Amino acid sequence: MATKIRRADALREMETREKSSGRAARFSVQFYLKNGELVSFPKAVVRGLKADMKSNRLRGIQPVDSEGNPIGHIHAVSIDNLREFNGMQVVI
Repeated sequence: MATKIRRADALREMETREKSSGRAARFSVQFYLKNGELVSFPKAVVRGLKADMKSNRLRGIQPVDSEGNPIGHIHAVSIDNLREFNGMQVVI
């Protein structure tokens, strides 16, 4: 985890819904839950939430398998709790 990425840049990349090939943009992410537990998704996509994501500083993240099929449910993640994005440490 030697390289770093600014949180704004990570969020910008996260919001890219699909690549030029038309496939959903996938990324790897690590984040902390409210209780301090570290959660890691090797492959995930961003999804919408039923909350105001901008004012609540949240993003909806859903883990996917290698083919892009959803696994489990959508997790509401605080942008302040992001630890790692695509193998790079998230810094403010």
